[in-house]
Amino acid sequence: MRVAYLGPAGTFTEEALRASAPGQVEELPYPSVYETVMAVQEGQADRAVVPIENSLEGGVAATLDALATEADNVRIAAEVVLPVHHCLVAARELRVEQVERVISHPQATAQCARFLRERLPHAERLSAGSTAEAVRQVRDAGGAWAALGSRLSAALYGCAVLAEDVEDHPGNLTRFVWLAPGGGAQRHEGPAKTSIVFWGAGDESPGWLVSVLDELARREINLTRIESRPRRVRLGHYMFFADLEGAEADPAVSEALDALRGRVQELRVLGSYPVAPRA
Repeated sequence: MRVAYLGPAGTFTEEALRASAPGQVEELPYPSVYETVMAVQEGQADRAVVPIENSLEGGVAATLDALATEADNVRIAAEVVLPVHHCLVAARELRVEQVERVISHPQATAQCARFLRERLPHAERLSAGSTAEAVRQVRDAGGAWAALGSRLSAALYGCAVLAEDVEDHPGNLTRFVWLAPGGGAQRHEGPAKTSIVFWGAGDESPGWLVSVLDELARREINLTRIESRPRRVRLGHYMFFADLEGAEADPAVSEALDALRGRVQELRVLGSYPVAPRA
């Protein structure tokens, strides 16, 4: 089985892949979340693993947008929750105060904001496609550059760890999802969740969102997450991502989804899958 993931080697996504792979797989690194998702959409990979939510920074916009707007033949098939501990990594041993530039993925930079403010207030901050790519760039650049990445990536690229566990909260968790080609509703053993996205019509009317969510409340379906993202049409129009307790094939969930379709312009089921145990 060919599995795409946000690369290069040494990313937290690769760690999540290896921690949850059903067996031996062929790993295919891609340089961005979008390209990783679209690898399944376009048949370049059988499965993909991407981050979708972080406990400090919320939803991963690139994953949500790709699933909602372009990858219409891709569904979430499973999830895995991974503790994420960032290190400050440099090509050689330095004192933290000597670092002049810090590079990482924007999510990692945001998860370590307090450390950067307090320990590196004057360091320039740059973005990279992934934490492992940041470490690789720091290795090649040398000098007083540092990256926010994993201990695994530091070892993989022969770099020095200047500081460990620099994330803002010790309970930093990221939820990753396995993506597969689209299919129909499936039943699952044990607890399951269903992820959806919906938008309009009537989204400018008072109480519209309440009326939509009432279809779930009246059927006693619990929301475990809801988040909005701009629809990129006009200011003030949003798409809403939600996770529901229960499988898509469960009668109450299925009935609620049918009712939702009557109240919105578009409803897409992004996947129905077993709930991952919390790390």
